[in-house]
Amino acid sequence: MKILFFGDIIGKIGRNGLKKILPELKAEFEPDLTIANAENLAHGLGVTSKILQEMIESGIDIFTSGNHVLSKPEAEKLLTVPNPVLLRPANYVGEFPGVGFKVIPVGSKSVLVINLMGQVFIKDNFDNPFHKIDEILYKFQKDNLAAIIIDFHAEATSEKVAFGWYVDGQVSAVLGTHTHVPTADLRILPQGTAYISDVGMVGATDSVIGDKKEPIIQSFLAGTGPAIEIPEEGEVTVNGVFLEIDAKTKKTVNFSRVDRKVKV
Repeated sequence: MKILFFGDIIGKIGRNGLKKILPELKAEFEPDLTIANAENLAHGLGVTSKILQEMIESGIDIFTSGNHVLSKPEAEKLLTVPNPVLLRPANYVGEFPGVGFKVIPVGSKSVLVINLMGQVFIKDNFDNPFHKIDEILYKFQKDNLAAIIIDFHAEATSEKVAFGWYVDGQVSAVLGTHTHVPTADLRILPQGTAYISDVGMVGATDSVIGDKKEPIIQSFLAGTGPAIEIPEEGEVTVNGVFLEIDAKTKKTVNFSRVDRKVKV
């Protein structure tokens, strides 16, 4: 089982960059499934129907998200359509639209994709992700799955690392997102779970985690909240990971970073 996973796609420039380079990456890696984090698709904040469809047509099969998933009014509809391709964190507290995990048919096999949020330094209210993953894995303990992939959307590296160790051997991969900066700790843990604290982003290279530099710098100088402004063109950093998973054991056997640059 071969899987390509891309970090948070930031705005139009990120979408255009990924659309431009994805055919080349698919030819190189020949993935069976392509996943991307979509919570920043619409000008850096949220998702719209038109933009989601644009990315589906570009070749993304399933989308994870995070705490910004409901930032656009139409997001609730996207989360609740029959057979949704957009997931939201499974550990939102109380009633929340959509689903946080889904079994994806891949040929004759099935892949379970799970979206979770961390709690540390996160303002929104989420249930404990360690308890939630126990609950989810219990539901699927008798299912014949080829792989289990978790997008762990969180701020704190300590929480992410601890979570990776907690599920080592139970899932195929824990792929950190949210900070938009790729980390250097990519590895396969002893029991076969691929782990990285943050995959990174698909966004403007000359930016502050995807946003225009000048307003962000000014906000730090003035001590004010920044306005989100996304560059429209230029060089795009495409951060992702590639996994090869033994479909019989669900363990990752090959794990590597995808770091490319493309002009749009």
